[in-house]
Amino acid sequence: MSQKFFIKIATDPDVDPVKCVVGMACAAQAVTAGHDVDVFFAAAGVRNLNPGQFEKIAENGDVAVDMLNGLMDKLVNGSKLHCSFGSVASVLGKKEGENGLVIPDEKLSWEGPPQVIELSAAADTVLVY
Repeated sequence: MSQKFFIKIATDPDVDPVKCVVGMACAAQAVTAGHDVDVFFAAAGVRNLNPGQFEKIAENGDVAVDMLNGLMDKLVNGSKLHCSFGSVASVLGKKEGENGLVIPDEKLSWEGPPQVIELSAAADTVLVY
């Protein structure tokens, strides 16, 4: 039976990269299992969307960059991706329309707290990493 998952990734990958990887891996597994998945990157978790971040995680020996790219490809192709426009602006100094993230702007919904509440209220299961 398919369920609706809301997965929020707010952890800074520079502080706890393993937690970020686990969050993306769980989201990818939910997609693979055929569930309806919304993934929301917020706060310092938006660093996961910064070009070069996966290479930085791999340099620290936490996980291979190919694995991370594979997880992100699974999410781009099988889930609905969201990010906090305020977090991207304050943490990364970027904004919507610049195509400055690892996810193309057209594959990403730029949202804020109202959408976090809406998506989490509509979900059968909420996971936060």
